[in-house]
Amino acid sequence: MAVHDWTRVEAGIFHDFHHAWIEEIKRALNRGLLPPDHYALAEQIAGSFGPDVLTLEGPARPLAGPPNEMNGAVALAEVQPKVSFRAKTEADIYAAKANRVVVRHVTHHRVFAVIEIVSPGNKSTRPALRAFAEKAAELLRGGVHLMIVDLFPPTPRDPQGIHRVIWDELDVCDFTPPPDRLLTAASYIGGATQEAFVEPIALQGSLPAMPLFLTPEVYVSVPLETTYQAAWEAVPLIWQRELRFGDA
Repeated sequence: MAVHDWTRVEAGIFHDFHHAWIEEIKRALNRGLLPPDHYALAEQIAGSFGPDVLTLEGPARPLAGPPNEMNGAVALAEVQPKVSFRAKTEADIYAAKANRVVVRHVTHHRVFAVIEIVSPGNKSTRPALRAFAEKAAELLRGGVHLMIVDLFPPTPRDPQGIHRVIWDELDVCDFTPPPDRLLTAASYIGGATQEAFVEPIALQGSLPAMPLFLTPEVYVSVPLETTYQAAWEAVPLIWQRELRFGDA
């Protein structure tokens, strides 16, 4: 399915789709993509990612079964993600409220990875965009892995796209997206050294499967295309017609 031009409709229409897509990604992860000792939730996170956000109080009874099974996950050393751009920082010692997918581990219920779908509000003003980028950098420096999907073209506030804004918080960045692929999917390894895997996306193009890292060495492949299609099927017909390419 082609990526639609979400600038054709008001932000509230994408906001509704955003929540549906988050739910579809969460379902896909929990239905076998994640190892059995990880789980995904659709969560709202505002403010700093402190200990109160990163940790949940888990159930009294831990999940039964062998710990640390990684079936469904892929070793980075064995299978490289199919992306167009990859970057790595040197060692570092050191939005608006919206749903995102948060992956936790059953042992201590701490956040290991976050999937964030960019909304128009994240790029509506310079302070909003800066807050989004700073929060992403905070997660990565804290060792949380991250995936960002931005289906909106660059603005005067992010003329080279969302990845460059985020990476500028971490390291010198000279990334420039191809002129025919201005939308972005990016996956990041968090920790003392951060690494980026970036795939520019074309309007009307298909969405890639992107790696969501559970450790710096292991990831699961998130099916962005099939989950997008499932969420699209719930968009009201009047707005589907407005978003289809070639409509008058």
